[in-house]
Amino acid sequence: MSAAENRPISASEAAVLLDCLTEIPVVLIAASGGPDSTALLWLMARWRKRKKSGPKLIAVTVDHGLRPESKVEAQSVARLARKLGVMHRTLRWTGKKPKTGIQEVAREARYRLLAKAARKSGARCVLTAHTLDDQAETLLFRMARGSGVSGLTGMDITAPMPFDGSGIVLVRPLLRVPKARLLATLDAAKVDYADDPTNRDPRFARPRWRTLMPALAEEGLTSERLGRLARRVSRLEWAMQEVVKTAANALAPGPWTNGQVTIEAQAFFRLPDEIKLRLLGAAIGRIGDEGPVELGKLEALLDALIISSEGGRFRRTLAGAVINLSGEMVGVERAPPRRSRASKRP
Repeated sequence: MSAAENRPISASEAAVLLDCLTEIPVVLIAASGGPDSTALLWLMARWRKRKKSGPKLIAVTVDHGLRPESKVEAQSVARLARKLGVMHRTLRWTGKKPKTGIQEVAREARYRLLAKAARKSGARCVLTAHTLDDQAETLLFRMARGSGVSGLTGMDITAPMPFDGSGIVLVRPLLRVPKARLLATLDAAKVDYADDPTNRDPRFARPRWRTLMPALAEEGLTSERLGRLARRVSRLEWAMQEVVKTAANALAPGPWTNGQVTIEAQAFFRLPDEIKLRLLGAAIGRIGDEGPVELGKLEALLDALIISSEGGRFRRTLAGAVINLSGEMVGVERAPPRRSRASKRP
């Protein structure tokens, strides 16, 4: 690791990262007490103190109640926030906890509680402390799961708040900053933070990827290069979306209703395969009623559709939509409701 990657974040660097928040009236900071979120809280407080005007800062700690130490950690965050002049609230995830998939369920609960706190306080955005290292782990995690191009864009600096439809924005201002620089910042400021052992628990996927990162970096696959890959794929993804829009306007001008989409077949089959795939997936996603279209199943359907284009008819169901090839049109229409087992009995 170079000296540049291991130095504290200066006030001028923080201003570049955070000045986009100046005109927002209220900002909510997700602060778990770990090193990343503690550094974000400290940087935000220093940044706000240096400005004549800016947002009201509210730090929120979600206590999942999964470890005995979590209550004490929330209290430590509250003390630090008070010392920094930042309002603080602790939210608790109550109720029965699942025995499996706990991290995914806890993540959803955390975002729902943060969104609720943001709405209550009038905050338009919620800040999280995702770093460049988190971005790298996300890419590796998605690659291992067979993600398509869209998944390799990684996380965006701004995105709609997960599990919330109220318009609150999730902001990750430290997404291009290595974790080492956050640790260096806390060390220089002599600020303590909590150590969550679940971040090293090999039962979970992300900690396993985390342990592999040093070896991958030795081979040149560093967090910085993985982050750069995500940014390059994001540019590609934006370009692909624009091409698909153009193709949709030309081949299936619509309107795309809940009833049916028709696509000019000859022109459709002349498109590059990736554009065909995305256009067909967009139509199924709009018309179907069974949620997101699984990429592998969509690819298999397109392969079969292309084979059928050489002669013959085609009809298949995917994600609540019926896809058919008849004459000069590829049609996508809502699939009829599935009959229950009871209705099939004589």
